[in-house]
Amino acid sequence: MRASIIPFTFAMVIMPATMVSVLPIGGLLVRSGSLSSQDFVTVIILSVGVITPIITLMSYSDDIRTMGTIVNEVRSVLDAPEMERPAEGEAPKDCSIRLNDVHFSYKDKEVLHGITMDIPAGSYTALVGPSGSGKSTIARLIASLWDADSGSVTLGGTDIRKIPQEIYSDQIAFVSQDNYLFNMSVRENIRLGKPSASDEEVEKAARESGCHDFIMSLENGYDTMVGSSGGHLSGGERQRISIARAMLKAAPVVILDEATAYTDPENEAVIQRSVSKLTQGKTLIVIAHRLSTITGANKIYVIKDGQVEDSGTHEELLEHHGLYETMWNLHMEVKDNG
Repeated sequence: MRASIIPFTFAMVIMPATMVSVLPIGGLLVRSGSLSSQDFVTVIILSVGVITPIITLMSYSDDIRTMGTIVNEVRSVLDAPEMERPAEGEAPKDCSIRLNDVHFSYKDKEVLHGITMDIPAGSYTALVGPSGSGKSTIARLIASLWDADSGSVTLGGTDIRKIPQEIYSDQIAFVSQDNYLFNMSVRENIRLGKPSASDEEVEKAARESGCHDFIMSLENGYDTMVGSSGGHLSGGERQRISIARAMLKAAPVVILDEATAYTDPENEAVIQRSVSKLTQGKTLIVIAHRLSTITGANKIYVIKDGQVEDSGTHEELLEHHGLYETMWNLHMEVKDNG
């Protein structure tokens, strides 16, 4: 709209005022004898009639600009560099994860500055810190949604860039705070976690994730269409379906990025119970703002400004009297007031 406002304004304001120029100039030409009065009348009629189609044409200028913007956005995706992964390879020997001096930038702005972490197989690791500190970026790098600019991310001692994408994806179940549902039925959205799953397996995953009851309350139960991007469901309902999808996938590594971000306290308890079932015996990585939900983590990494500021268990971090203690006190104060 900003690009088309000038020509559109010109069309709507200047062009309809053709008589301002046609009448005096035509009158002078008729007076001088260079234009006959009959031709002058014809010119007046034509100048009035040509305005309507020109204005109609100019009314499409914003649509034309919109098409250009969409084409440029599509081209930017198509022209983006592809992630390089081998076509063949073996699954990693275990599900331990290590980030070694990882740097990552969004375009020209570096947001991670030398992140180093050790996440043993079968452990429960939490990432906490202020908004914008880089927690979700770390999760996406571990999930192989992006590649680090420098440093390495390894799974089972193997750099993830040397593991075929299909094999690596089978190892990871990623539940984001902004989960995407396709415009399909609830059943098919859950089945995406395991395309070969039967209807019974889908419903079992839904029961274990605590969303069977609300699904059955929908108009067509499991066959209810969720709408574009899951728009027919609330944020909490979309999240619970995403957890059911991850539960059905049964991957050995589970990443939860604010899995209770859109839920009320009652549904949060349901999700916490389902997450406990989902993550038994798995390598679990949790990003949380509600610190009371991750006090039982084997290790907590405190991220600030794209760096690891501190790490340890809940009790150890409180003894360090650093950023974590400040965040914990604020969290408890808000919780008590609530």
